[in-house]
Amino acid sequence: MDNLIVQFLNYLRYQRGYSSATIDAYESDIIDFSEFLLNEGVDYEQVTTGIIRRYLTTQLEKDISRRTLRRRISALRHYYKWRVDTSLSSRNPFLLIESPKVGVNFPSVLYEDDIKDLLNANKNRDDELMLRDQALIHLMLASGLRASEVVALTLQDIDFNNRITRIFGKGQKERLVPFSEQARSDLQAYVKELRPKLLAKNKIPRPTGVVFLNAQGKPLTTRGLEYILKAVEKKIGAYYDLHPHLLRHSFATDLLSKGADLRVIQELLGHESISTTQIYTHVSPTILKSEYEKAHPRAQVGKKADSDDKR
Repeated sequence: MDNLIVQFLNYLRYQRGYSSATIDAYESDIIDFSEFLLNEGVDYEQVTTGIIRRYLTTQLEKDISRRTLRRRISALRHYYKWRVDTSLSSRNPFLLIESPKVGVNFPSVLYEDDIKDLLNANKNRDDELMLRDQALIHLMLASGLRASEVVALTLQDIDFNNRITRIFGKGQKERLVPFSEQARSDLQAYVKELRPKLLAKNKIPRPTGVVFLNAQGKPLTTRGLEYILKAVEKKIGAYYDLHPHLLRHSFATDLLSKGADLRVIQELLGHESISTTQIYTHVSPTILKSEYEKAHPRAQVGKKADSDDKR
């Protein structure tokens, strides 16, 4: 493997904290593009948007999914950014390339590696609003709150000591929702370091206990929340559509995959009907296979035979 690719992957692993699964995928993506350039007789500095489009066309001809293509573009965009930052390349041609729209292939949830990468990538941003966005995303992933519930959250609704939020959901029904230690840390950092600065930017200052504020120091709206998530998606080069429902679905699925009772998840999400909760939960193929092998009487037959043959 090219030494520069190795350096980039080490950068992702040790400085950006990317998961092994993402690093392996990025490695495959970059090597695939490098082999394409080799066949074209072009080096990285000579790449144009026309060459990139030709490459993407060859990918579609191989019948790869649009989700994989989005990830591939994201990987190469990140690789070029690293090359520019380290003075190996003078420009990033992938900044001009839009990722293809994806329909049903969008992930309906983020799994553990995706969540780790999302939080790490966002934390490595160097703009001031990172603290707010990190707290926002982490809280939604850790509590499964609706967009309307997040923007309505006040400081009085948060019990930092016990890591509990008091939520007034649909029909003003009250429920208590816990959140993680890491989410508390990010929330406290935002409330202490950035929120006062945002409040000071409001030209018509009014007392407000609302937790999340926009860049002008005004209470965040649901539309503003959606805009922030789309902006984060672009800033970190995510290959998926980052939106409030994705974070809420991911919360529910994570609980289910770790053995939480569906009734408990229903209560945490604020659903009146458990049938609604079932729609929100998606079990990963890995977990399905694991549960199948534990429960099905013949699932282990082949494995046992293989084990006996090796003795």
